[in-house]
Amino acid sequence: MESGSCACSGNYIRQLNVNINRVSRPFSSLHTYFYPMKKFAFAVLFITAALSSFGQPTSGKYKFVDETVQKLGALSAFNVAVIADTITAPFPGKEEKARAIFYWIANNIALDPKATKQNDPKNTLPEKVIELRKATPLGFSLLLQEMCSAANIRCISVDGYTRNYAEEINDPADEINHAWNVVQLGQSPETWFLTDAARAGGFLDKKMTVFTKRFTSEYFFADKKLFNLSFFPKNDAWQLGGGVKNLKEFYALPIISNAAFAAELSRISPLTGLIKTKLKNPVVFSFRVNNPVRSVTVITGEGKKQSKPEDMNFEEKNGLLSFSYKFKQEDTTPLTILVDGKEILQYMAEVSE
Repeated sequence: MESGSCACSGNYIRQLNVNINRVSRPFSSLHTYFYPMKKFAFAVLFITAALSSFGQPTSGKYKFVDETVQKLGALSAFNVAVIADTITAPFPGKEEKARAIFYWIANNIALDPKATKQNDPKNTLPEKVIELRKATPLGFSLLLQEMCSAANIRCISVDGYTRNYAEEINDPADEINHAWNVVQLGQSPETWFLTDAARAGGFLDKKMTVFTKRFTSEYFFADKKLFNLSFFPKNDAWQLGGGVKNLKEFYALPIISNAAFAAELSRISPLTGLIKTKLKNPVVFSFRVNNPVRSVTVITGEGKKQSKPEDMNFEEKNGLLSFSYKFKQEDTTPLTILVDGKEILQYMAEVSE
């Protein structure tokens, strides 16, 4: 796999001029489109840069890539092909180019609440997504696939299922409700990577009426085991790294929240999303995260019935964090676990006398 670090070429400015005027070329993806190129002055690239469309700059492996793409801004005057060429031009390797595409899409395209709620397939073609600057997860996936193809990176759009709230545990969806991508940097499955630009860009509220922008870097080349606890592909060939065997097993898992990816959550117990217990019996939870933990908090219920956050007495041994929780009343209720104030897991509990 190519390194995620990079350096800009001294010919960058000349290369961008070439990209703007380049004749469009056919793409090798499963969905192929052609775009007429327009000629623009080089200065327009910077005039149209809208840094407000991006979240805070990231740190770590892809910091330089993200900052470089952020400086280019929204590129709102350009079509799909020119945007793809422009944001990938500074980077020599395929991994860096794929990251540039992911970062730009996640920060410039919003989830469309109405279309996502209705699972509406209209307006999912890449050129329409660029025009509207909003899309369903399928629209995100097709746009990332198209831009990767323009950068000579093989990329597959994957249809499947995801869950967001504890009430969805053990309640399989009637139809496909999400889409993401497999980016292929080589021939073997070891060089194939899971990427979700839609989930990386932010999230919808429970009623699916409001989009909140919040960039999650870790949905790029995501941890495969954790990804497979969050998403289930229609075609199990794209379940990279192994996972549950069927949709029923997938919907029986606890809900993995966005912050779990940054925390590198692993070794989750219980791994069954529905907890059946009695009031007198404490439930033991355990998991591993990547950094030292200051606080673990539990919240039960939701809305007006939501409890106040309860700080847990936890212990860490051999990198594994564990704590026990005893429910206060007989009820069927969601249970949310937060680490250092960030939600990582949701369960549904059936509590009896």
